[in-house]
Amino acid sequence: MAKKVVATLKKEGGKTYAKVIQAVKSPKTGAYTFKEVIVPTDEVQAALKN
Repeated sequence: MAKKVVATLKKEGGKTYAKVIQAVKSPKTGAYTFKEVIVPTDEVQAALKN
């Protein structure tokens, strides 16, 4: 049986994270690949610029 997720694991002052997924086109084949990065939410815009 599956265990119930405990909602009390989130603490005050904890950092929240976001998963940034970017499509990157390969110059050789023209196919798209996806680059996934997990960053703090305050650094999402900086991660999208790279």
